[in-house]
Amino acid sequence: MASIMEGPLSKWTNVMKGWQYRWFVLDYNAGLLSYYTSKDKMMRGSRRGCVRLRGAVIGIDDEDDSTFTITVDQKTFHFQARDADEREKWIHALEGTILRHTLQLREAETGLVPSVQDFDKKLAEADAYLQILIDQLKKIENLKETTCSMVESIKHCIVLLQIAKVNPSTINPVDGIYQPPLDTPVVNTTMPTQTTLPTDASQVCKSDQRPSTLPVGPVVTVMGSLQTPTPNSTGSGPSGPSSGVASPSHIPLPSHSVPDFSYSSSEDEFYDCFPPSLPASPLTNEGAALKRPDTTESLNSSMSNGTTDADQFDSHDDRDDEGEGESVEEHKSVIMHLLSQVRLGMDLTKVVLPTFILERRSLLEMYADFFAHPDLFVSIAEQSDPRERMVHVVKWYLSAFHAGRKGSVAKKPYNPILGEVFYCHWDLPSEAEEPSPHMETVSDGPVPWSSPNSVCFVAEQVSHHPPISAFYAECLRKKIQFNAHIWTKSKFLGMSIGVHNIGQGCVSCLEHDEHYILTFPNGYGRSILTVPWVELGGECSISCSKSGYSANIVFHTKPFYGGKKHRITAEIFAPNDKKSFCSIEGEWNGVMYAKWATGENTVFTDTKRIGIIKKKVRKLEDQLEYESRRLWKDVTLNLKLKDIDAATEAKHRLEEKQRAEARQRKENEQQWETRLFHEDGECWVYDEPLLKRLASQRH
Repeated sequence: MASIMEGPLSKWTNVMKGWQYRWFVLDYNAGLLSYYTSKDKMMRGSRRGCVRLRGAVIGIDDEDDSTFTITVDQKTFHFQARDADEREKWIHALEGTILRHTLQLREAETGLVPSVQDFDKKLAEADAYLQILIDQLKKIENLKETTCSMVESIKHCIVLLQIAKVNPSTINPVDGIYQPPLDTPVVNTTMPTQTTLPTDASQVCKSDQRPSTLPVGPVVTVMGSLQTPTPNSTGSGPSGPSSGVASPSHIPLPSHSVPDFSYSSSEDEFYDCFPPSLPASPLTNEGAALKRPDTTESLNSSMSNGTTDADQFDSHDDRDDEGEGESVEEHKSVIMHLLSQVRLGMDLTKVVLPTFILERRSLLEMYADFFAHPDLFVSIAEQSDPRERMVHVVKWYLSAFHAGRKGSVAKKPYNPILGEVFYCHWDLPSEAEEPSPHMETVSDGPVPWSSPNSVCFVAEQVSHHPPISAFYAECLRKKIQFNAHIWTKSKFLGMSIGVHNIGQGCVSCLEHDEHYILTFPNGYGRSILTVPWVELGGECSISCSKSGYSANIVFHTKPFYGGKKHRITAEIFAPNDKKSFCSIEGEWNGVMYAKWATGENTVFTDTKRIGIIKKKVRKLEDQLEYESRRLWKDVTLNLKLKDIDAATEAKHRLEEKQRAEARQRKENEQQWETRLFHEDGECWVYDEPLLKRLASQRH
């Protein structure tokens, strides 16, 4: 006879005056019939009552073929099975248990000495129960870990199901394993601290990044991370409503030893049986550039004398010849491999990104797009009234994001390496129309070859862990400057990627001693399996402590159903006013309308009508080795030629060189020294800002 039998029966209760469902467990070795209000309570060890079977008497009713009674300890318990066959199984098992323990009682009363065989049998039973205790203890210890693993696995399944919905052909309907098309090559990419993408789906299926099993329920196998348990693998015996037999290791022991008397708990309860336009990835490339030189001297010495503007500068944007409307469809198998490495909420610094999704420029150059409308930026300083200056700060800020997204397809710029810098400048429209061959230059500014009327820009990657970029801009003649730093953190969100931009910027109008502190929106890369696109989201603020003016700006993400993309709303407040004097709404890459406190409605700004002024960058041959375009020139060229393998190799060489230099600094116990910025509290500040230079001139 099996040592354990369990299943549902109904029990008559005097409190409820009727038949109540209960889950029963018959322990043959202990001679005990325990019952619980539900199977779940049985798994928890919350026993409702029990019947000692030693000396018990079973009674049946000939007129009712499903009921029977057990009389013991001067109590009679009434039970009801589902049908006659089920009652027969229980009575047969109960009679065997009663007979065994009644004989043991008689043997004890007559003083018979047990045989060696009886001793061995008891020893084997004790060992079996010890193993049960050990197994149950392990399950309790692993409960928390298993539950967390189950949650992560379910999340991963949801992601893979979404992938299967987009492209059902990539999922094997038999075993649920992702299978890329056999004729699609996998791009072998290399990033710091991360292995390359596997080239064989079987390698992916051997990944040990996920728990090997789930505690409950049959789940389809995905990427080799989830195993399909058998119906009885939950440790609770038969899953159906009928009774059944299971091994001792699958049934928890009663939480207490066999009681002296049968009992039933108070039955006063009844239990039924029964989850910004700056979409820059924070993936940073390890390493650094060469030793710090005298930057100003190097810049001045590299300038060409007597050259025309066209000879000296390059206003070409490497995105100008990128195709419109392209998608990642041809590389979908690689994207699938990429997604197989991630889970919801995962930091994407752990993920290898294929080269073909790169935009042909550095993140530092992308930040320069904040000043694609330099005339709007300098117009802030031209306003005589603090109210108008705040309005123009908001107008420049809201116009600063659309230029960063050229085309409808989102791509990721290069991750700047430690020490990388980028220089450029813009000529204001009035000056650009009539260029002078011998234009006056700024000798001590961030961009010495620009004119006093130009807007100059410089950026540097100042930190690797975490990835922080600092950038600075100024216009000498208008006496306005801007200093900012951004630390990006990205998360995988299922069918999109979220980039949290941590940091702030400061617009300084030096003639008025006003400083406008502003924050940046978050960026989201949507539809990463089809045609990726970028939207901004989150609340941002602009405030000036001296004037007291402030603004709140909300970048609205598109709702799941309906709604428009790229919506913004903004409110501008006067000092100490709780009601705004200007409300703005529209699209940050389109038209924005203003409603003033006077009741007047106007077009605040139209980004599709105001022209983007191209930045000017020195020719590659005039640039320093660690300037962005020269640093990444081989990667950019091969991406332009659509030679992915060559681009990947060029990227790999660059990263290996930087990692080697980082290891050498570590061995020599040397700290990296930034080139153009220094840390001031939680901010990164340009070493020689216009404010500091003007102050030194006065003294």
